[in-house]
Amino acid sequence: MANPSLVWFRDDLRLADNPALRAALDRDEPVVGVYVLDEESEGVRPLGGAARWWLHHSLAELRERISDRGSVLVLRRGSAGRVIRDVVDEIGAGAVFWNRRYGGPERDIDADLKAGLRDDGVEVASFAANVLFEPWTVTTGSGKHFSVYTPFWKACQEAPAPRAPLPEPREIPGPDRSPASDDLDEWDLLPTTPDWAGGLRERWEPGELAARRRLRDFLDEDLGSYDAARDEPAAGATSLLSPRLRWGELSPHTVWHDTLQHAGTGQHAASAHGFLSELGWREFTWHTLYHFPKLAEKNLRSEYDAFPWPRLKPTSLDAWQRGRTGFRMVDAGMRELWVSGYMHNRVRMITASFLIKNLLIDWRHGEEWFWDTLVDADAASNPFNWQWVAGSGADAAPFFRVFNPELQADKFDKTGQYVREWAPEYAADTDGEPAEPLVDLKETRKRALDAFDVVKRSR
Repeated sequence: MANPSLVWFRDDLRLADNPALRAALDRDEPVVGVYVLDEESEGVRPLGGAARWWLHHSLAELRERISDRGSVLVLRRGSAGRVIRDVVDEIGAGAVFWNRRYGGPERDIDADLKAGLRDDGVEVASFAANVLFEPWTVTTGSGKHFSVYTPFWKACQEAPAPRAPLPEPREIPGPDRSPASDDLDEWDLLPTTPDWAGGLRERWEPGELAARRRLRDFLDEDLGSYDAARDEPAAGATSLLSPRLRWGELSPHTVWHDTLQHAGTGQHAASAHGFLSELGWREFTWHTLYHFPKLAEKNLRSEYDAFPWPRLKPTSLDAWQRGRTGFRMVDAGMRELWVSGYMHNRVRMITASFLIKNLLIDWRHGEEWFWDTLVDADAASNPFNWQWVAGSGADAAPFFRVFNPELQADKFDKTGQYVREWAPEYAADTDGEPAEPLVDLKETRKRALDAFDVVKRSR
């Protein structure tokens, strides 16, 4: 009698370079895939609206691709620990495989499940798949985790090179009888009343196949200009791979090796180095989350707990969210985010700095908004980067570094192309009335630095 292998898909919605799937195939038994929408387990953060939209479409493609190769992807909703045990019992699984997660609550779920299944005689194994270097493998000379990026990335580069990606399987043998699966449409991941996802549909095509095309197009067309133009939001020089990595439609190993192979030692080598260092920054955020699981809730640097945030003004937060602050680069960025589920990284820093340091609104409010509206918001990068801007995180920008949004617009959007696209009323040759400036930049900068004095005195 066959003892099928169960592959638990999480943030690794791909067939290529999927070690858990490869391990299941190597058992030479039928393979069943499962995805669990876990909105019940304690500590697991519910997905934001834009993330739910992406997940629906990525799962739909993954399910179809698995079916084309002969097997099934079972969809279940509920507490992951309970659901996985239920599916194991239903199919009589002899083995369960998954790729590792690094958030605190997720690790606890996986550890409990692994121990319980092994006690029941089920083979269980987990694999490194979604980071280049696992968090416990890169440490300082004293065995501690890094708190500064440059020595962290240097240590990564001195470690054994990331493994080569695994090929995509051509066939996935399925079970004789498929277990029951939820209807994806009944999960209500897509917005309906109102349907606000028109801009997302226009800009993005989720799924592994589209992810591969985007990587190929970036390497062929944009890598050469990446180093010089990546800070210009209108230049189109960024990779747009962040949601692909967030959902695991591409593995970082694939991005790493394809980039090096494409660039070689030729004219794109410098740009490739800069691009891969951004992949290194992503690694740094995940390593930090592993060692500091409350990254979205607590200041990593505890002295910032003394920061005297004033009482929240909902009208100011709302103006920032809607892109009605009276500052062209901030408003353009916030509208791009709302329409497309994305914002250029330079503009993310500008809008975050404005919220934290000019409006004096706690970084956690901004992090929550980005979590809900970004298609690429993940548990590590999103809070890590907000704490970086706030000065409270690892290797963070000092709090006294306040981005002037007008100077930033002059420097990085010289022709006004980005602002003209997303906030056209600020362009001289278009109709429309810009919002009145919400605050005085000079006065609010001074107010922010005065507040920071409280933190300095608490050290």
